Amino acid sequence: MDTERQGKLKKRRAAPLATPTDLGAEATRELSGVLNGILADVFALYLKTKNFHWHMSGPHFRDYHVLLDEQGVEIFAMTDVIAERVRKIGGPTIKSIGHIAKLQRILDNDADYVQPLDMLAELREDNKTLASHLREAHEICDTHRDIATASLIENWIDEAERRTWFLFEASRNSDGTGH
Repeated sequence: MDTERQGKLKKRRAAPLATPTDLGAEATRELSGVLNGILADVFALYLKTKNFHWHMSGPHFRDYHVLLDEQGVEIFAMTDVIAERVRKIGGPTIKSIGHIAKLQRILDNDADYVQPLDMLAELREDNKTLASHLREAHEICDTHRDIATASLIENWIDEAERRTWFLFEASRNSDGTGH
């Protein structure tokens, strides 16, 4: 490769990721920060959901296993949309597992064994926590008039509430009639 071409490549590599947006620098910084926190939480919740899916046991194994698999798919689907939204508004997004670990607020569970109902309860609380963080992010969107991000967040809140509801109902004590 010739010297001139190498120089151009080096320049491009060093160029900032300056995505054009009508949002101001402060809005980009605040929105990117809150969205990267959400993204870290979503990755943590996804991995925990899959962990519990893989380690499920007991008489309701199939039902819980399938439920957590479905929820994992839904949670993972959020990741690319969140990261791309950060990039669309001109911010950088997370770059590694280590970066996720620094930002996540959803706690990991590395226990060798967790009772099935405890798994469901923990994921229920984690989804409630995610919904709360999403509401906080929505307030920041409102402050900066970022309607597009707010619209996405509204759908994610609904999805988190639906997962919370399903986890709650799946873990309720039955009276023998299914109720």
